Amino acid sequence: MKGRQPYTAAVPIHETFRIAALLAVVGGFLDAYTYMLRGGVFANAQTGNMVLLGVYAAQGRYRQAGYCIIPILAFALGVFITEVFKKYFTEKEFNIYEHWIIAIEIILLTIVGFVPGTVPDGVVNVTISFVCSLQVNSFRKMKNLPYASTMCTGNLRSGTEKIFQFIINKEKRAGTQAAHYFGIILLFILGAVAGTILALLWGIQSIWCCCILLSIVFVTMCLTIR
Repeated sequence: MKGRQPYTAAVPIHETFRIAALLAVVGGFLDAYTYMLRGGVFANAQTGNMVLLGVYAAQGRYRQAGYCIIPILAFALGVFITEVFKKYFTEKEFNIYEHWIIAIEIILLTIVGFVPGTVPDGVVNVTISFVCSLQVNSFRKMKNLPYASTMCTGNLRSGTEKIFQFIINKEKRAGTQAAHYFGIILLFILGAVAGTILALLWGIQSIWCCCILLSIVFVTMCLTIR
């Protein structure tokens, strides 16, 4: 396929496990960061935000409920914009977009690190959730397997399904695929651990650690483009 020509590997660079692994760490980190420092909401886990929205509304804590709505709407907006790009871009153009979305993430998250805690959390959460939605809706495959880099419920379902196929159906390839899924889940958790610890140590600026990881992703992708 002509749209895949820029990549040197049989699997496009943005679908390799090493890229998925770094994005999963960033996804877990950002969830912990926003929960710890930016209003007790999740950057990625919109199901969790919806649950918190219902809990706060039932308790009459409408201000907190309002904070939960903000990342949900920002996430939805990012998905919508990504779908517009998919519709009107060629496959080659969208591959280039996937590359530059990482640069956009780095820039926006760098800016977030300068935003003081006195600024309303909603402003920061809109930015982070929007960035996360662009990432999750752009990087959707890992070695031709559907996965999510910013949430893990689907990864858990798919990984467990592959374990069943490996153990019961004796499909050897399914064992490797299950390992990939559970590797992503583990890295997401480790990202959340790192996000929590570094948020406590370095505060708002800890988000720059994500910028370092995303810079590695960006450079890796750059090196594969001729």
